[in-house]
Formats: sequence, C-alpha cells, structure tokens
Amino acid sequence: MEKDEFDKKYSNLRILKSVQEYFKSDTAAPTAVYPIRVPDDLLYQFLQRQGSEKTDELIHDIFKTGLTIWSEKLYTEAFGTQENLEAFIELVKKRNKE
Repeated sequence: MEKDEFDKKYSNLRILKSVQEYFKSDTAAPTAVYPIRVPDDLLYQFLQRQGSEKTDELIHDIFKTGLTIWSEKLYTEAFGTQENLEAFIELVKKRNKE
C-alpha cells in the first residue's frame, strides 16, 4: 500500500474511532462548533411547545443522526467491509511495531 493511501485510510480510521468514542461517552463533547444551521421555524415551533432544554436535545439528536449517517458513509468509502477494516488495523499494528 502506498504511503498516501495508507495516510488517508489511517486518518479516516482515527475519525471513525473518534466518532465511535463520542457515541459511547454520551456526554457533552469537548468541542462545540456553532452555528448549526437548522430551519428557523423548526426551532421556533419546537421552542414554543417544548422549551429550550428539549429544543437543545432535539438539535443534539439531529446532529447525532447526521453524524451516524456521515460516519457510515465514510466507513463504506474508506474500508467497504469489516474484513478490509480488520486487515488495515493489522497493517497499522505491524507498521507501529517496526
């Protein structure tokens, strides 16, 4: 495997690992990026009916859903199958031992 391809896959592996850790922790993420763009009426109507705490939870749920879909797409594009992922992890381990 060429260095550029290895580096790209390694970067994708780290991103996917970070997403996995984020979902496991289920706590506030250490980094927040604002603004998140959502339809104004969605926020207004939900805020009016449910309050600010529930609206915050809704935005977080929307983000988590989008992150799940995006990370699944990244996984498929970068590795395709579980076997390919496992083979790449073994390659990383082998290179780290050298």
